[in-house]
Amino acid sequence: MLRAGIVGLPNVGKSTLFNALVANAKADAANFPFCTIEPNVGVVAVPDQRLEVLAELSKSKQIVPTRIEFVDIAGLVKGASQGEGLGNQFLANIREVDAIVHVVRCFDDEDIIHVAGSVDPVRDIEIINLELALSDLAQVERRMDRVRKQARANKEAQAELEILQTLHAALDAGQSARLVDLDDEAAEMIKTLGLLTRKPVIYATNVTEDDLATGNAWVEAVREVAATENAKVVIISAQVESELVELSPEDRVDFLEALGVTEGGLKSLITATYELLGLRTYLTTGEPETRAWTIRAGMTAPQAAGVIHTDFERGFIRAETVSYQDLVTTGSMGAAKEKGLVRSEGKEYIVQEGDVMLFRFNV
Repeated sequence: MLRAGIVGLPNVGKSTLFNALVANAKADAANFPFCTIEPNVGVVAVPDQRLEVLAELSKSKQIVPTRIEFVDIAGLVKGASQGEGLGNQFLANIREVDAIVHVVRCFDDEDIIHVAGSVDPVRDIEIINLELALSDLAQVERRMDRVRKQARANKEAQAELEILQTLHAALDAGQSARLVDLDDEAAEMIKTLGLLTRKPVIYATNVTEDDLATGNAWVEAVREVAATENAKVVIISAQVESELVELSPEDRVDFLEALGVTEGGLKSLITATYELLGLRTYLTTGEPETRAWTIRAGMTAPQAAGVIHTDFERGFIRAETVSYQDLVTTGSMGAAKEKGLVRSEGKEYIVQEGDVMLFRFNV
């Protein structure tokens, strides 16, 4: 399951956003630093309107969406890499996630304390990124000390030491590890380090409802920072998200339209996360259930089948495949077959977003 860690300075709206996203989560949201001490974890169903449409066509008894796990990690502060504000404990939690959602405060409210005394999202980003980089630097240095001894007589250790030296130089210069160009072999070699600044980042700019549709000058400043880091930016309003939780689906649509937007923060965050991590969704449908499955872009049909069960990949024969749109347009799998829209795909087929698949296998 995909895991995303929600981080940021204290009082930027992390726990409020987490509560809204998870709906039933009970994370405290209070106006003082370190309100969150242990990370809160919540599993969220990924919104996908295609599932309901397919379930109707197939008369499915249940719908099973794919899921994403959000981890609400306590507010970091300057000095976190040295343990300030329980920082070491919180940084360890971040090492375990696939992507980082960095919540940045882009609103002014004199009733909500800012830990640095004023609203300045670029400064706030620099504080967090520096602490992450310093923590990574210490991690790399510890690893270098161990590998350096082995490198005298081990070629693999020599190769790893060269990679570590390259990372060290970048981190020491204040750069993120994700900006260091590593091939697949090198990336795999340092994977166990769990480098924080190598994880994909989405900047979630937290604004008031008035700025949700268009953003503001602070949001634009964050976009400029993100452009230099190959990061993504989404505009959210934690307060709006908390209000959406209390509304019916129909009222949510009306509320969002009144604010000039078409989707809430959850959909925006998930879409950005999937794009950032290179993820795709394929679908299976039948009378028992209609279900969404998450795979990585470029996966073949057998690999996609293996996401359901390893036996499916091991004994893969073929995949009966039709695009979601073709299936909906024709109205049934039988009608799609009659029109020649259902394809028999073999082991080399690269699964596409929205493919509806039925696997044939033999074990």
